[in-house]
Amino acid sequence: MSTLENEVTFRKQAEVNQNLEAQFDSSSTDFILITDHRTSKSKSLEQLEASKESKNPESCCSRYARNIFRKKTLLKRLPFLTWLPHYNRQDCIGDLIAGFTVGLTVIPQGLAYSGVVGLPPEYGLYGSFMGCFVYVLLGTCKDSTIGSTAVASLMTFQFAQGSWQRSVLLTFLTGIIEILMAIFKLGCLVEFVSGPVSAGFTSAVALIVSTSQMRSMLGVKSDGGSFLATWISMFRDIENVRVADTCLGFGCVILLLAMRSLGKFTIGPKDESRRNGFQRVVNTVIKFLSTSRNASVVILFTAVTMYLDANGTNPFRLTGNIPKGMPTPSLPPFSIEPQPGNETAGIPAVEGQTFPEMVQSLGYGLVIVPLMALLETMSVCKAFAKGKQIDITQEMIACGVGNIATSLFSGYRCNGGLARSAVNNASGCRTNMSNLYIGVIVVLALNFLTEYIAFIPKAVLAAIIISAVIFQVQYQVVTPMWRSKLPGILAFVTCLVLPLEIGIMVAIGVNLLFILYYAARPKVTLEQLETQQGIRFVKITPDRCLIFPSVEFVRNMVLKLGSKSTLPVVIDCTYIYAADFTAAKVISSIVDDFRRRQQKIIFFNLKPSVVSVFEGLNTRLVLCYNTHALNQELRPDEPDLSRSVDSLDHAESGNGTSECVSMASTLSLARS
Repeated sequence: MSTLENEVTFRKQAEVNQNLEAQFDSSSTDFILITDHRTSKSKSLEQLEASKESKNPESCCSRYARNIFRKKTLLKRLPFLTWLPHYNRQDCIGDLIAGFTVGLTVIPQGLAYSGVVGLPPEYGLYGSFMGCFVYVLLGTCKDSTIGSTAVASLMTFQFAQGSWQRSVLLTFLTGIIEILMAIFKLGCLVEFVSGPVSAGFTSAVALIVSTSQMRSMLGVKSDGGSFLATWISMFRDIENVRVADTCLGFGCVILLLAMRSLGKFTIGPKDESRRNGFQRVVNTVIKFLSTSRNASVVILFTAVTMYLDANGTNPFRLTGNIPKGMPTPSLPPFSIEPQPGNETAGIPAVEGQTFPEMVQSLGYGLVIVPLMALLETMSVCKAFAKGKQIDITQEMIACGVGNIATSLFSGYRCNGGLARSAVNNASGCRTNMSNLYIGVIVVLALNFLTEYIAFIPKAVLAAIIISAVIFQVQYQVVTPMWRSKLPGILAFVTCLVLPLEIGIMVAIGVNLLFILYYAARPKVTLEQLETQQGIRFVKITPDRCLIFPSVEFVRNMVLKLGSKSTLPVVIDCTYIYAADFTAAKVISSIVDDFRRRQQKIIFFNLKPSVVSVFEGLNTRLVLCYNTHALNQELRPDEPDLSRSVDSLDHAESGNGTSECVSMASTLSLARS
């Protein structure tokens, strides 16, 4: 951070803003040059040497290795060691109630989301317990629950195309990729996906998932790789609509939304301490019915269909039989065996694939899926962080290990879900242990409830998904996006019109182009100043780093402004924290141009890390790190700019009276 040392006040003679507002108060007539954290020439040279040493890969690796075995690191990477020793009976009761409530929600959601992936219903349950068990040990957010989500399910379908082998392999490989991202601390990648792009993508996914469930509610056939194509195919088969399923589906949507709104109502005084026993019991029942609405509706209509089926009058399409018990643990399939089809039964033939062919078919889904899953998981953590710091690296480790464990039990992609986590929070969870009880409920359902699950109407499962994802359409964000946020609009439209994976790639690409455009057009402030000794000069201040997209823009502006005057030019580098080799070459050409015109150009507060980029170029830069040195350099009786010594060692061993110091035989440092 800059400090105010050796102040020199200059009288401002003129001020010109180039495409940007001035960075100082326009009403002020004073300009104060301040030093950086350097106060002397020798300290600047020491920091330059320190910056070189910090780039030593051996020292970084050894320091990283030492940190791994520290107690602090162990507690950070195994979070359960922090809260488990203090676990008590109150925590157990709160987590048990929350786990039971969320578990009743996870079962119908898992069955329904498996239809989004294009897999049999049991795969939704296979992917809903191992992630929970792992998150108990490795998770950092007590409210987050791991399982199937709309985004994860739709992304899995887009890349696996309904193949359980590719779905499980995608889960396994993306889990490994998430762990690698955590090791290399690549959680910052989510920062390149802006809020509008994320909101547009999530809103588009909600509409696509709702559309995919409409076929179960209407009982029609549909296909197509995009939102519009799916609706077109459904309208073509509209004459085959099933009235009973349609009425049941829309009726369940209305019932679920009504039960969701029911949770907002209470009876009795607003102050809970003034309510009597009856009012408290009624409010507790209302809250339980609202949070467990999915399970309540499923149980109700499962009982109805069992009764109708027993009498031979069932008009609804049912989930059907699913295998009883836990899946056998095994490695994910690394190849697909070819299988002949059966035209009579409507079973298509399955083409064989080797492992490289399976990976090739998954394509860039191996990158997009973990990135989108990380965005969704982080949104959950941020929603319940309550001001606490979020450990992105640890969340990636937890999700990565959870997905690898899930793939060993034939489950597909899982990560944190906002709606399910909100239920967990509302149910009073106290620690991550609630995930254990959620997983246990799913395991019990697989072992003891499969014969009843077979009677769940498909329209009810579709209604559960639609009533959940409809609130993921971020109306409060979509409306402003239409007015100002082009990347968000593009993400929303392209994900609806094009296949989902192409839509999100286009949106992210355009968003990055916007970032590059702003990086290529930095704000530059021009001021004409005069010292107390009457020496006039031109000060140019870029507001950001110099990298290859922006350096030509800055070069043209500096040359244009410098050519209008013979005054010395001072480039204030306070805000330039980085530069690349392209920028170094261009700056070198600027210095040569000024030298040919015999016009001074001085770099003020140029960071040592940036100075090191110029090493190897035959260029002498005049550097000043405090206002006294700048005053001395601006004096017309200063020696020629080309004066230098041979090396750093020569400079440090001198008597301190030299007025220029060479850095690596190429850089001149003004006397401090």
